[in-house]
Amino acid sequence: MKVLVADGSPTQRRIVVAMLKQIGFTDTAEAEDGKQALEQIQSGEQFDLLITDWNMPVMSGLELVQAVRSDDSFAKLPILMITTRNMKQDIMTALKAGVNNYVAKPFTAAVLKEKIAKVMS
Repeated sequence: MKVLVADGSPTQRRIVVAMLKQIGFTDTAEAEDGKQALEQIQSGEQFDLLITDWNMPVMSGLELVQAVRSDDSFAKLPILMITTRNMKQDIMTALKAGVNNYVAKPFTAAVLKEKIAKVMS
């Protein structure tokens, strides 16, 4: 299973990728913003899961989700949003945009594994 991790923070990307490896997901790619992530998705590379932060430069995670969901080719790609934005209104906005699940920072590898299992089932 190939996972694309989009986050504006190199440190946060490293943390998420390390957690993914810890729970058994070793095939990963990284993007530093939503635009770069969208380009990777549209390049023809096959991803089984997109994990995106909400707050990123150039194109936000929310804009990325909307762009992915508006393209029939990728409409079924599971999306997990990781963010510090954990207000009920933000969660509803993300779900309406098309995320499959939501993880509030900070989180553990166990929480990430549980959320991925729910998204992939």
